[in-house]
Amino acid sequence: MPVDRGAVRDAAKYLRGVRPLDPAALREYVPGQPHEAVVRQVLREQAADLGIIERADGTFVVPPEEPVGPPFNGVSALPERYERVVEAELTAAYGPDWHRGDTGDSLRETIRRFKDDYYRRNPVEYDREVALGYAVYHLAGYYAAVQYVLAGLARDGLLGHDLRVLDLGAGVGGPAVGLFDFLPDEALVEYHAVEPSAAADVLDALLAETPRNVHTTIHRETAESFQPAGEYDLVLACSVLSELDDAASVLRKYADAMAADGTALALAPADKHTSTHLRAVERAVEDDPFTVYGPTPRLWPDRRPTDSGWSFDERPAVEVPAVQSRLADASQDPGEFRHTDVRFSYSLLRRDDRRRHAVELSGDRLLALGDADDRVTDRADLLVAKLSRNLAGADANPVFRVSDGSQTTDCYAVLVRPTSLNGGIEAADYGDLVSIEDALVLWNDDEDAYNLVVDEETVVDAV
Repeated sequence: MPVDRGAVRDAAKYLRGVRPLDPAALREYVPGQPHEAVVRQVLREQAADLGIIERADGTFVVPPEEPVGPPFNGVSALPERYERVVEAELTAAYGPDWHRGDTGDSLRETIRRFKDDYYRRNPVEYDREVALGYAVYHLAGYYAAVQYVLAGLARDGLLGHDLRVLDLGAGVGGPAVGLFDFLPDEALVEYHAVEPSAAADVLDALLAETPRNVHTTIHRETAESFQPAGEYDLVLACSVLSELDDAASVLRKYADAMAADGTALALAPADKHTSTHLRAVERAVEDDPFTVYGPTPRLWPDRRPTDSGWSFDERPAVEVPAVQSRLADASQDPGEFRHTDVRFSYSLLRRDDRRRHAVELSGDRLLALGDADDRVTDRADLLVAKLSRNLAGADANPVFRVSDGSQTTDCYAVLVRPTSLNGGIEAADYGDLVSIEDALVLWNDDEDAYNLVVDEETVVDAV
């Protein structure tokens, strides 16, 4: 006898706020009293719509109302279960010796080709081999990178336990599985991927490894053509904006599909072209209809940055995935195919006017970076965000990109004489605000940039 799914749903709605839903008990409320395993399956299938999660003991409850706050100590490696999926896909396509002989040579050439296409800004066509090469070369890096950005959102209380996620240009799934592993077990995720290419086949295989409270759907459409339904708490656009003809228009399209307190997270490689393109898109959609939450600040009212915008974060490298090592070791130049750096640019956009740094500067005491030319060779006080790790070599004075949202030219803080009073510039994390007192403002002809010289007279404090 078919189960009355509507009755299961109605009973679950009625009881979910009263006590944990036990399928063995819930069956008593359903006509015909179906087996508890049948009731459990119906609850799993409708969990996203019902707003419930399955616990380890087999009961179902409403997820916690408070924001996500998982402990996060960084990412050291891509989990083996995802490596096994990629290896299985490679074996299915090319056999157990996929990394050797003609197939290995072909995969390595494919990786060389799409790396060169990215460098030359050529469009990349994602057929089956490109998708597999991309998974071997890029999956671990994106798996790690997205989690560092999510950790910032969680720190600020902007990730809930009940998330509806839209992933534009989801690719082979690095950011997706990174998101799922970042969230705690008691989080409920309704995940929609938009991916038209052969990369969706690899993504589909990886999504089979998702936790029990993650419910996934793949839409094999382009970001331009897909029509969203309902509201999303998190919109991901990872390594895709530079591949769109009009990225700003695409982001604006999905703004209306965001929850009032939702976030759009755009991620891009740290190379100059994709990083500055990401920042140009961020600036294009600012105020129409988005607010830039971070990491780039807007500290001076009615002023906006027009510098190059090349800013990226860097985190510890991940371990070399086994599939990547296997392909690399079978080549004459293994280093060419090992890619474990975690260097990325990102932008967080919102619709509620909220910014990470809710600061509005005014008055004459602080120098706006956009007015730096007026103070060259003078000392000045500033409030800025640190937007890089140390950009100088090991034997050079540490150099850090800084921004206050007013600059028209690139600006850097240069630590020439470290003291106990100016160490705050090195200690600050990416995106943090620092107060700088008595920095010497100089013009750097070689870099066409302003330098804020931090010496023994300068005091730097975290804000």
